[in-house]
Amino acid sequence: MPSFSDRLAAAVRAKGPLCVGIDPRWEALPRAIRERHRAVLGADYQSAAWAFAEFGQRVLELVAPYCGIVKPQAAFFELFGPPGMVALQTLLARARRMNLVTILDAKRGDIASTATAYADAAFTGCAIDGSTLPVWDADALTINPYLGRDAVEPFLTAAKKGDRGVFVLVRTSNPGAGLFQDLVCNGKPVYRHVAEEVARWNAPTRGESGLGDVGAVVGATHPRELVELRAAMPDVWLLVPGYGAQGGTAADVKAAYRPDGLGAIVNSSRGVTFPFQPDDRDWEAQIVAAAQKAQAELRA
Repeated sequence: MPSFSDRLAAAVRAKGPLCVGIDPRWEALPRAIRERHRAVLGADYQSAAWAFAEFGQRVLELVAPYCGIVKPQAAFFELFGPPGMVALQTLLARARRMNLVTILDAKRGDIASTATAYADAAFTGCAIDGSTLPVWDADALTINPYLGRDAVEPFLTAAKKGDRGVFVLVRTSNPGAGLFQDLVCNGKPVYRHVAEEVARWNAPTRGESGLGDVGAVVGATHPRELVELRAAMPDVWLLVPGYGAQGGTAADVKAAYRPDGLGAIVNSSRGVTFPFQPDDRDWEAQIVAAAQKAQAELRA
């Protein structure tokens, strides 16, 4: 199997840098889907979970012509308990069958055997009596580096073993990101220290595309830092949230790309998956239009 970075490069070359985030919310789903599942299963979290599964899989079908990467957010599925986690697993499996690159957005971060368990769940799966059973089987996972190198190492090891990738939080798009990330230490902000470590972790993993399997999360809401961090991490894939509903524009993210057009994937969640109101009958057409528009903007 090609390396994660080369699979990602192929997806971007084929369909552009758009990454569609799948963050389902019960109250925002099309009313027809909610009512159908509620009528069968009643008003409980199992009905919500299977509504998520139906909606999420339909989203995959609608956006697949316009993007090669999808990013389910684990928290929205976990909120609905065990059925929600089954819905997430079903969605990831469907995306793989459609040859979409999958990023499990779970922002994991822990140490030693706990980190190893998180990493194995994300990538290769659980070992039982000599057999390995896949769990999430994602192509990549978002991780939090706050606990340091020994917390990151199990994820790097598991990703390398399975030809998978990780995206490390470096400069995030939320309004309060600067509380810690902008603190100056040894003459530069903390996010720059993290970026330099990411570049070092990434260097041994570079594939034919010239990019590696250890990426960085850098928000579109910080265009100046995008310029700075692209220069600091020239061979690192950037996962760029904040485009669309969070206020980032296609112009804001241009600095994330390398001269060859690779190097960045740009996430849009609500802007693509929820451009409609729950009572709209043409919700599918609105998703298609939003995906087409985002693809065109980001390719321009």
